[in-house]
Amino acid sequence: MLLPARAERPRPLAPTPDGALDAAAQRESAALMRVNHVGEVCAQALYSAQALTTRNPVLREHLVHAAQEEEDHLAWTASRIEELRGRTSLLNPLWWGGAFGIGLAAGLAGDEWSLGFVVETERQVEAHLASHLQRLPASDETSRAIVAQMAQDEAAHAAAARAAGGRELPTPIKALMTAAAKVMTATAHRI
Repeated sequence: MLLPARAERPRPLAPTPDGALDAAAQRESAALMRVNHVGEVCAQALYSAQALTTRNPVLREHLVHAAQEEEDHLAWTASRIEELRGRTSLLNPLWWGGAFGIGLAAGLAGDEWSLGFVVETERQVEAHLASHLQRLPASDETSRAIVAQMAQDEAAHAAAARAAGGRELPTPIKALMTAAAKVMTATAHRI
C-alpha cells in the first residue's frame, strides 16, 4: 500500500560507478524515477485488487508473488529518489486508489480478462521503461541498472499472465489504458 516498501531482493548494482550529474541531470533522473515509483504504487494497488477478486488460489498466489517483485521495485525507486534528493509523488494516495478501482474492475470481469489486463499493463510498462532508459542521463548508471531490472521483471510478469490464460484486450481498452498512462506519467513527472 502506501507504507514504506521493503525489498526482498537487493537493489540492482550498476556495472560501473555513476558519473557526475549536474543539477539539471539530477532533477531529470529524480523526476523519471518518481514516475517509475508511481507506476509501482499503481502496480501494488492493481495486483492487490486482482488477488482479492480471484477465486483461483493458484492465480492468487501468482498475483501475490508478482506484487512482491513490484514491491522490490517500489523500494528500489524510493531509495534512488532519496539519493537523487528528489521526492515521491504528492498524489500517490490518488494513484493508489484509482489503480485499486481499476484492478477491482479487471478482477471482477473474470480471471482471463484480469490476466489480459496484466499482460497489457506490463507491455505498456515495458515500453515506458525502455523510453526511460533512453532518457536517463548516461552517467546515471545506478538508475539505469534499477530500470533495466524492472523491465526484465515486467516482461516476465506479462509472459506468465499470458501463459496462465490472459485474453487479448479489445483495442479501445488498450487505447484508454495508454491515454490514462500518459496523463499519469506527465503529472507524476512534476507532482
